[in-house]
Amino acid sequence: MENKSSSNFLKNIVNEDLKSGKADHIITRFPPEPNGYLHIGHAKSIILNFELADEFNGKTHLRFDDTNPAKEDTEYVESIKEDVLWLGYEWDDLFFASNYFEEMYNRAVLLIKKGKAYACDSTAEEIRLMRGSLTEPGQRSPSRDRSVEENLALFERMRQGEFKDGEKVLRAKIDMASPNINMRDPVLYRIAHATHHNTGDKWCIYPMYDYAHPLEDAIEGVTHSICTLEFEDHRPLYDWVIRECEMDNVPHQYEFARLNITNTVMSKRKLKQLVDEHIVDGWDDPRMPTISGLRRRGYTAEAIRNFAREIGVARADSVVDSKMLEHFIREDLKLKAPRTMAVLEPLKVVITNYPEAQIEMLEAEVNPENLEMGTRQIPFSRELYIEQEDFTENPPAKYHRLFPGNEVRLKNAYFIKCNDIVKDETGKVIELHCTYDPETKSGSGFTGRKVKGTIHWVEASQAVPAEFRLYEALILDEEMTDEASFLEHVNPKSLEIVHGFVEPNIKDSEPQSKFQFFRHGYFNVDPLNSTHDHLVFNRIVSLKSSFEVTK
Repeated sequence: MENKSSSNFLKNIVNEDLKSGKADHIITRFPPEPNGYLHIGHAKSIILNFELADEFNGKTHLRFDDTNPAKEDTEYVESIKEDVLWLGYEWDDLFFASNYFEEMYNRAVLLIKKGKAYACDSTAEEIRLMRGSLTEPGQRSPSRDRSVEENLALFERMRQGEFKDGEKVLRAKIDMASPNINMRDPVLYRIAHATHHNTGDKWCIYPMYDYAHPLEDAIEGVTHSICTLEFEDHRPLYDWVIRECEMDNVPHQYEFARLNITNTVMSKRKLKQLVDEHIVDGWDDPRMPTISGLRRRGYTAEAIRNFAREIGVARADSVVDSKMLEHFIREDLKLKAPRTMAVLEPLKVVITNYPEAQIEMLEAEVNPENLEMGTRQIPFSRELYIEQEDFTENPPAKYHRLFPGNEVRLKNAYFIKCNDIVKDETGKVIELHCTYDPETKSGSGFTGRKVKGTIHWVEASQAVPAEFRLYEALILDEEMTDEASFLEHVNPKSLEIVHGFVEPNIKDSEPQSKFQFFRHGYFNVDPLNSTHDHLVFNRIVSLKSSFEVTK
């Protein structure tokens, strides 16, 4: 498959930069904020940055933009490292923005000395109101004309902890009439008396993202700072910070369209809300679009990489059908996953003409699409389980499964015919009595007659009890117009748990083992809840979809 993540406008930009001498090498970076777990949109950025640098024999840094101690945690740092490595990438260097706090402070002092920054007494709400609008210029802060000496003294006192949170900020002095609102004296530093995961209580002032990010890129020698389109309007501020802070290295920012997927929340803040309000059971809940959630559900790194490469990188915003991601996990697993049988909602079958004490071993292919995986042995006896949905007393037209008087094939076994049914006191069918034809054994070459239906089954005496977790989209995809409507669109049927049986050949399966269960889809052994005595399978994806990748 063509690697679309590098054969795009960014590849052309890098080529042009190298040819023109604007850059003689390439360094990219993946700069997550450690305030949550990574999601599928971050995966696209990881793959883009690492593979773009690799294509041009460059380097990629992993850098934690840890400038907000109130929301950051070492748990997130470690999860991010794990996700990047699991996706198949190794960073050349590991950095933390917090390691540059002294340098950033010194550059802020330089801005003050140049008359390009000032200590402001306005509150966050007052600053917001004074910013103006797209049609009206902003209003100058009463603090804007303070002397350099006063600003230096106040900034030092801010650092020493003499002021409360929100009592003062440091702002850039740019242009309150700029048509770009981001250039209307943006805040560079705020006061936050909070313990930082990396620096402890050393600092009580912290740089804002728009100030810290360009400095981090410049300090690390990043050449191509790749971000999503919402930062396009921030690029003039990015360049202003680099220029006015007199950085030796001059990185350049390039924007691409962020990933949007149907039925999927791509906001880290909203994902955290789902976790905090216990709508899901954690960041790695298999319904979550986080990398850890997808991994736990059973998605492979190969499938996610192929998905990201296929959608490519563009300048225009678009929405990707979630079925595309499902397509790539099917493509990845169809030749890898062993085929086996599982009965999710069991109905007992007694084959009345089969010897009572006999257990027969039948042979079946492990994966008919990959014969190199060999064969497996399946026990067969007088008592079996089939799916409840594979039997009905009153069959509709074109129903080819089991019903009274009808004959079907048991997959990899024999023809059976339903003769009698047993019901409980409520009238529910709880058992079928059938007969089998020993001449119809699979692989025997029998051609005496044909049946229209084939159903799967599990032999009863050796069947392994299992829990199956069936997932649907977490978010219903109607238009969400406000924050309140977000939670209203959570799908109440996003998880269904059923209990059934699997073949005995997979009873010792390790966590993250993947299988294709006949007719049900691809499943993964849950790494958290599954034990030797209680197997839990997450359905990764159903078997079929009408979705096709457009070539």
